[in-house]
Amino acid sequence: MKTKKSKSAIIRIVIQIFFFLLVFMVSISKWLAEKGIKLPFLPEVSLHAICPFGGIETLYGFAATGSFIQKIHNSSFILMIIGILVALLFGAIFCGYICPFGTFQEWIGKLGKKLLGKRYNSLIPKKLDSILRYLRYVVLALVVYQTAITSKLLFQNMDPYYALFNFFTNEVALSAYIVLGVIAVLSLFIERPWCKYFCPYGAFLGLFNLFRVFKIRRNKNTCISCGKCDRVCPMNIEVSKKEAVRSHQCISCHKCTSEVSCPIKDTVVISTNKLSEEKEGVKVEA
Repeated sequence: MKTKKSKSAIIRIVIQIFFFLLVFMVSISKWLAEKGIKLPFLPEVSLHAICPFGGIETLYGFAATGSFIQKIHNSSFILMIIGILVALLFGAIFCGYICPFGTFQEWIGKLGKKLLGKRYNSLIPKKLDSILRYLRYVVLALVVYQTAITSKLLFQNMDPYYALFNFFTNEVALSAYIVLGVIAVLSLFIERPWCKYFCPYGAFLGLFNLFRVFKIRRNKNTCISCGKCDRVCPMNIEVSKKEAVRSHQCISCHKCTSEVSCPIKDTVVISTNKLSEEKEGVKVEA
């Protein structure tokens, strides 16, 4: 059993903290610049300029008119393309490592785990949970549609990520603060509730898990069926029943891998190869 954090887990934590602080400082820098105070080494850009989802929102407008919608920058479009290329290789790794709002929920969840123990992240019945997980695709469709017909970032008025990193400004709608508060409270009971049920960008990236190059794979020949990979998965994916994780909910946090949690070496790994096929010469089922 692993009692200390692995090198991979520590690296992930460092990356999460770095991007959380970076986004926060960029937001602070923009706010201070508007007041005539410039911070060295930090760009004077809005959160929209460093958000890859902005590229998704403006995609229809760009295809139709060749221009971006209001508040969206070239950088958002570039980040969108980079995000797609990375997702093709590693799936929704942006969600598991980089997204500061995912990190925010995860930190609140640590308190929830202390308060609820084993009941944490298991309070919603599985049948209801399986239905709710498709809500984020409804949100994605609505956001893309409304943005296309209005050419405005209406989602900003409901975006908890925008509210979290702009709470010190007067640019945040009350509705966004309400959503932020609800998600913060839910995070005490459910791990990453925004990611699971509502995030439109997570929904988009999750589709790439179906055909990503580097998949999370389980070697059924060495697996001891201890279920630890299932218990540590923030998205409640039953990794122990799969040979390759293709769930649209996987955020590529890699908590389930042998590098982090799985007690058996080289059993849950990131690989392009079909592990069981290598061992037994049999076909791996999807």
